[in-house]
Amino acid sequence: MSEHQYIPHTSRRRPRSAVRALTAVGVVLAVAAGGSYAAGIGPFARGDDGPDPAAMEQARGFLADWAAGRLPSAAGRTTRPERAEQVLQSFTAGLDITGPKLTAGPDSDTERTDDGTLTVPYTARMPVEGLGTWTYEAELPLREQGDGSWKVDWRLSLVHPRLSESEKFRLEREESAPPEALDREGDRLTGAEYPSLTPVLARLGDAAGGGPRGAVELVDRATGEVERTEATFGPRTKASGDGGPVRTTLDATWQAAAEQALAEAGGKNAALVALRVDDGEILAVANSPASGFNRAVSGTYAPGSTWKIVTSSALLLKGAVAPGDVVDCPKYLTVGKRFQNVELSAFPGATFAKDFTESCNTAFISLRGRLGEGELGEVARTYFGVGQEWHVGVPSYDGSVPVPKDETEKAASMIGQGRVQANPLIMASVTATAVSGRFHQPSLTAANEDGTRTEPLPREVVTQLRTLMRATVTDGTARLLADLPGEVGAKTGTAEVSEDRDNNGWMVAHRGDVAVAVVVEEGVTGGGSAGPVVHSLLSAVPEGTS
Repeated sequence: MSEHQYIPHTSRRRPRSAVRALTAVGVVLAVAAGGSYAAGIGPFARGDDGPDPAAMEQARGFLADWAAGRLPSAAGRTTRPERAEQVLQSFTAGLDITGPKLTAGPDSDTERTDDGTLTVPYTARMPVEGLGTWTYEAELPLREQGDGSWKVDWRLSLVHPRLSESEKFRLEREESAPPEALDREGDRLTGAEYPSLTPVLARLGDAAGGGPRGAVELVDRATGEVERTEATFGPRTKASGDGGPVRTTLDATWQAAAEQALAEAGGKNAALVALRVDDGEILAVANSPASGFNRAVSGTYAPGSTWKIVTSSALLLKGAVAPGDVVDCPKYLTVGKRFQNVELSAFPGATFAKDFTESCNTAFISLRGRLGEGELGEVARTYFGVGQEWHVGVPSYDGSVPVPKDETEKAASMIGQGRVQANPLIMASVTATAVSGRFHQPSLTAANEDGTRTEPLPREVVTQLRTLMRATVTDGTARLLADLPGEVGAKTGTAEVSEDRDNNGWMVAHRGDVAVAVVVEEGVTGGGSAGPVVHSLLSAVPEGTS
């Protein structure tokens, strides 16, 4: 068995990329938990004996922030912010919880204790990555402060009733051999030969009638002795995974090239997806490191300037801009905060086509008023399938483009920042849709359910997008690919992560019937980090091979 430890007394941390990926997923999957709070449905009116509305607002706000991954904000609602943030992060990351849903009970179930503490019951539904959902009941204690405000009275038991200074939780995963996997030609695929496929092959057990197994256990902090099993997941029979070989859409030639290409990431966390433009079949999935999280398909990242493909589509669809229109590109533009271009570049009097090929952030942000508040997300969903539920053949994250909450966030969303979330699978699909005009649900296995509903992009828009992406290779930020044979089109991207971490680097590209997307965590720039990976991949596979 492999195990993940939860909350030691020391300040050990998971690798920060994993924490980012897991908490980032929570931002998207927990909308239901925070929606009613954010929308102003609560607090409820109270009668003479009802709870203080301010206390209920604080309780619901804490649960909404925790569920949405806003851990500093959640912790700030408590009496011990620093300790609260540490424990909440350790609990979700240490137990591989992705996207908790936390629901406060009705006001009538709140209780006031003799010491004046108000207790608010809530239900926790904790999805454990790759296993299932752990559901339990807990209570939030709230205490009125000297200034009349309310705060969550921090204690370990509010996270789970059995969590204490002497007891903690541990996640145990039962390792089982993945089913035999075959590529599209029937050739055998193994983790030994294709290491970066390991997290993908591990999830193919679902397609073979099996599935992963595991348990959340309560253990003694001092001895590690198991005191009780809180939750179990997965089938408990030895027959799991015995359903025979799983035929995939993967191509051994592309997969081998992808494995080699990720070496260009210089040891950084990275991921790659290559898929067919005409039907969405996935040819290669690669992850670095090879063990652990399938960041290529399940990761959540700001896509940075690769998202300008979608933003450009939205602008071109409504005739809000034309490639030849002058859209100035200054070094800086302030919309609540100061936005700038990579390396502080500026292109006075640039056309929109130049803004695209040089990836001018300020120009794109200046066009935000030409799109409605939720229009970018609507275009992403309607034409690119982003945010709809995809059935790929393994668990996947399918993207999110929330309606901006203010003008600053709207500006950020125009350049693939803010709360826009994607991964290499999504961006490879976006690229394929842009250059073909039609979305095809990506697939790793055959006969997957497809409930997506999209509309085709107008041919004129497709032609404009293809021209812009080609010019990005011949005259723009993707010049690194200019020496490749074939008519390669591309878009680079640089996505901010935080003030203390380097930017993630992105690149998407297409050639013939293949679309590719690569992300390199803390790669600084897209052209400098993801670019060599794409170049290596396309150099290794002959043009016309798909």
